[in-house]
Amino acid sequence: MSSSAAVENPWFRRFNPSDSAPARIVIFPHAGGSASYYMEYANALAPHADVLAVQYPGRQNRIAEPTIGSVTGLAEQLARELREWADRPLTFFGHSMGAAVAFETARCFERDGVKGPDRLFVSAGRAPSVPRTTTIHQLPDDELLAEIAALGGTDERVLAMPALRELILPSLRADYTAIETYRSAPDATVSLPITALAGESDANATVDQVGQWERHTTGPFDLRVFQGGHFYLADRTTDVVEVLTAHLRG
Repeated sequence: MSSSAAVENPWFRRFNPSDSAPARIVIFPHAGGSASYYMEYANALAPHADVLAVQYPGRQNRIAEPTIGSVTGLAEQLARELREWADRPLTFFGHSMGAAVAFETARCFERDGVKGPDRLFVSAGRAPSVPRTTTIHQLPDDELLAEIAALGGTDERVLAMPALRELILPSLRADYTAIETYRSAPDATVSLPITALAGESDANATVDQVGQWERHTTGPFDLRVFQGGHFYLADRTTDVVEVLTAHLRG
């Protein structure tokens, strides 16, 4: 797969392309997130892997495109788009909502009998079998933005500028609709190994809720806990990259 292919495919951003890397990591962002949030990770993981940071529609360079307010809708599309990138071993890493999207994308590969990722890393995301009762996506604009600001992961300067707030609201609402209406069978599984990562003080996805991902694989499972809250990975980049590169080294 050439570097130009990523330019032509709006679903992925390659911030530090590595055509000679032995593997690829696909990063699935959180609700309201974008590919650029994970630029530091893309740079840190090179040359161990060629990193594809997913860009969901309705934000940044895809601002004019319709949003997709469904986890399974995103997964079905991404499974199709990723097939041409499977010429090297794939690893999936999903944070928060991205954990659910990555899981469902892996399920699409297995359902279709297509070789997919060799490991799934799920970060700060409740297991599919854990009920979701929040309705943030139904809040008025100001309350929705206040909830997002409290959780972190979105630049507060963006939230403070009315013109930028109007631009990001559609994608925020679509993403929260997607994750808050996401339902998967309690016994839904993948056969690939799962590594779950959690922030020890994360009230949005507790260590116990993240640990229940063990129920969703028929393969090996392990749980890693880091200091911090829901966006622990912003401060623990080195630690998380070490976990990922250890997997890549086999």
